[in-house]
Amino acid sequence: MPAPTRPNLLPLVRLLQLASPALPVGAYTYSQGLEWAVESGAVRNESDAAAWIGELLEWSLARFEAPLLARQLVAWAEGEDAEVARLNADFLASRETSELRAETLQMAWSLVKLLADLDAFASIPGWRARLLALDTPCFPTVWCAAAAAWQIPPDQALAAYLWAWAENQVMAAVKAVPLGQSAGQRLLATLGQRIPALVETALRLPEARWSNYTPGLAIASSRHETQYTRLFRS
Repeated sequence: MPAPTRPNLLPLVRLLQLASPALPVGAYTYSQGLEWAVESGAVRNESDAAAWIGELLEWSLARFEAPLLARQLVAWAEGEDAEVARLNADFLASRETSELRAETLQMAWSLVKLLADLDAFASIPGWRARLLALDTPCFPTVWCAAAAAWQIPPDQALAAYLWAWAENQVMAAVKAVPLGQSAGQRLLATLGQRIPALVETALRLPEARWSNYTPGLAIASSRHETQYTRLFRS
């Protein structure tokens, strides 16, 4: 009797690496306006944090960043570098404040440097050159370049990307509100339960319906730029 075929777990392992808080891109130094929401009194407790993070996850990430990421995954995989560049420019233009723009560019720069040095990425012919040829890359563009090169399925890639974002926001809330570690885990459990449906939405959403209209985030980020005391860079 032949031995059962084992699934290839390497793409999953690579995905865990991309979504890990240990990825050295500096994500932990950013709160994306959450720190000002705490300073202003808009976020005062676990319930407030759940509402703030959950609404951004649904109305910004899942309706703009995630569908853009899904489209870029296809473009990277199919060699459509002009489409990658177009979507990268769209994402950069969507950053409404100097802090949000600086955040995505700094994290992208750090990830490009890391991927260019990784043997695992260098072993995939042509990807390093394609990545380094991209002008002014944003973080989602670079992140999904690795996901596409490592042949990670789009639904899994989007779920991991949304999870990593939510985890970073929860950790920012734990520090800034502050909240206890158990509260942080409750928040992650609640947010994580929403991610599968949001991934399905992102995969189906046509580009004409993409939207990151979240004026509260833009205001919070703008006000954070002049906040007197800060733990975070955004």
